Amino acid sequence: MSHAGEELVDIVDQNDNVLYQCARKEMRAKVLCHRAVFIAVVNSAGELLIHQRSAMKDLWPSYWDIAVGGVVAAGESYDTAALRELDEEVGIAGVPLMPLGMGAYTDDMVSVLGKCFMATYDGPLVLRDGEVVATEWVSQNHLRQRLLERNFLPDSKELLLPSLRKMWNEATS
Repeated sequence: MSHAGEELVDIVDQNDNVLYQCARKEMRAKVLCHRAVFIAVVNSAGELLIHQRSAMKDLWPSYWDIAVGGVVAAGESYDTAALRELDEEVGIAGVPLMPLGMGAYTDDMVSVLGKCFMATYDGPLVLRDGEVVATEWVSQNHLRQRLLERNFLPDSKELLLPSLRKMWNEATS
């Protein structure tokens, strides 16, 4: 297995056309636009799974995240990457994914085209790969509080929170 920094990723334009491939460490160093997946995991009570990232992550170490997910490998589809990330990070396999749409996010640290999904899951979590160090199920109100108290990944918040808010608003109307 290769070191994470050596993994190849597709560098894409804003229309999601692959321009070329490079090592993940080059993509990070040059803030190149790449593909990523963001999966909101909710349980049957409507609570969202949030998690804390490892201090060893190459971007935003120890931050909290509202999405399971990550970088899409070179040549990998968004759907395959989403299923892989769910299994690797929290041990969820065999659940259907509901697509929530695509979006772009760019700041000084990252440039990403992301595909967002939702998965409903009530089973046990298994933190397999060491990328996730803590998990918590939160209601909509508790999520608002956690967003004020903790550092959360800005790309996940921008790309996934609108879909989550819409879902929660539809559930209460």
